[in-house]
Amino acid sequence: MDRPVCVTGGRGEDGTDHSHRRLKYISLAVLVVQNASLILSIRYTRTLPGDRFFATTAVVMAEVLKGLTCLLLLFAQKRGNVKHLVLFLHEAVLVQYVDTLKLAVPSLIYTLQNNLQYVAISNLPAATFQVTYQLKILTTALFSVLMLNRSLSRLQWVSLLLLFTGVAIVQAQQAGGGGPRPLDQNPGVGLAAVVASCLSSGFAGVYFEKILKGSSGSVWLRNLQLGLFGTALGLVGLWWAEGTAVAHHGFFFGYTPAVWGVVLNQAFGGLLVAVVVKYADNILKGFATSLSIVLSTVASIRLFGFHVDPLFALGAGLVIGAVYLYSLPRGAAKAIASASTSASASGPCTHQQPPGQPPPSQLSSHRGDLSTQPFLPKLLTKVKGS
Repeated sequence: MDRPVCVTGGRGEDGTDHSHRRLKYISLAVLVVQNASLILSIRYTRTLPGDRFFATTAVVMAEVLKGLTCLLLLFAQKRGNVKHLVLFLHEAVLVQYVDTLKLAVPSLIYTLQNNLQYVAISNLPAATFQVTYQLKILTTALFSVLMLNRSLSRLQWVSLLLLFTGVAIVQAQQAGGGGPRPLDQNPGVGLAAVVASCLSSGFAGVYFEKILKGSSGSVWLRNLQLGLFGTALGLVGLWWAEGTAVAHHGFFFGYTPAVWGVVLNQAFGGLLVAVVVKYADNILKGFATSLSIVLSTVASIRLFGFHVDPLFALGAGLVIGAVYLYSLPRGAAKAIASASTSASASGPCTHQQPPGQPPPSQLSSHRGDLSTQPFLPKLLTKVKGS
């Protein structure tokens, strides 16, 4: 499924293309729903009247559930043999403790990132957060250039400029008012939290890629190790930030079915995306991110009374266009320009990679998207499980 996508479409070369195309669009739907639903559900649970749950406990529970899921997957890989699983984990986690300790850094950053997202979504409208959070594309790209010596195409640099401009316009709209705002909502705190989350997302995603590419451990093993560190670090963060309140009210204070839905979405959403993302190409991933922004905005209008003015529409449009342009493979701009000048031409569609260039690739900026290809974050997120 890494073949370039033709701009003119047409039938596939073999009988498998139709089923592959179906899987690609199923993947697109899953990515859109997962991206949008997590943001909307967090925003919904943080704005409900009544007792508010502790975000730090939700982060810990997501780590626990994610770790248990990876443990079950490893158990299935060992064909249900407990002895083999124990020996494998002893060798991978304890004997090779140096590799395990390497994951403490991204785990710390991911735990911080998840807590920051709760702060950001509690202080920003869901649509504004969704647009601003696309800065993770910019931070991931910059860290990829600095840490992995990757190069960006001219089109990608232009798209990053458009992305930054679009986010700046959205934030200007937010600072100027943008409709009614709850009294306990602080846009300045929300902006600081989302920027810090994007920086941590970009660095952790690139660092995690280096670990995955530099070792032989499976993705599920690495996520189990991340879950172990994440649970421990999350408990430390819980004790430091809300320890007294949690001890007084209880760990599951304020938990409702909606809150459990958020926890499950964080825990399993990223792992689900990791399974289906291999069926989607770069362009569809860009579409998924763009559609999730649109879906979040429409849902925010109906659910939270969000007001869309021309300034927000302009900024969001620039961000959506930038995400799509950034997801295009190298040479796609030339192919599109060529197609526009020869629209009446017929014949087979060709889309060749320039000689000497590696195939276009993509990198998750958060832990949930387990692709190790460079640059593009997951939509996910992830949110770490996002």
